[in-house]
Amino acid sequence: MTDIPAATQRSRVRVPLRFGDGYSVDSELVTFHGLADGREHVAVVLGDPAPGSVPLVRLHSECLTGDVFGSARCDCGPQLREAVERIAERGGVLLYLRQEGRGIGLYNKLDAYALQDQGLDTYAANTALGLPEDDRDYTAAAQMLRALGIGSLDLLSNNPDKAGQLRDLGIDVHDRVPTGVFTTAHNVRYLRAKVLQTQHTLPLGELTELSVG
Repeated sequence: MTDIPAATQRSRVRVPLRFGDGYSVDSELVTFHGLADGREHVAVVLGDPAPGSVPLVRLHSECLTGDVFGSARCDCGPQLREAVERIAERGGVLLYLRQEGRGIGLYNKLDAYALQDQGLDTYAANTALGLPEDDRDYTAAAQMLRALGIGSLDLLSNNPDKAGQLRDLGIDVHDRVPTGVFTTAHNVRYLRAKVLQTQHTLPLGELTELSVG
């Protein structure tokens, strides 16, 4: 599985980032030629790793509702905000991957939301629509990392599948660093489902108490 086609850097451009809470940081956005899935993924390069250290990397799947509109039904927006600051402090890269709705697309994700309103969890809703629970493939992410000269990293993620896929693709994941827990009254069932269905490293006891409360 490590024998994947090489991607190359297409362009690099400096982009200052600013978030709604006032946090700002300089970044460099990198685009690529030759990505396996043909999508327009982008790398956000932040900070400078200390000599002898590995970079901190997050694979962040695009979430229009959470990243742009601040939806409280997921934790994507707060995770993106947290990741940018933590990576900038340590030095590394955020890969912004065009994988809306765990790879099923925006319209299907909104259809799944409607089924969740009828009582299904996020994974059961995908299945009811005849879609995979999680259709994400991280081959392009591995290509991007190699094009950036990154073969070893610490991964900022609660999702063991991301680390597993990267390792299978020949990337050395030293450590998986958990993100914060960003709960709202609207996303507790969603977060619990991620723990129970796909073994995300989130505190299930706390989420149970919140859902009961």
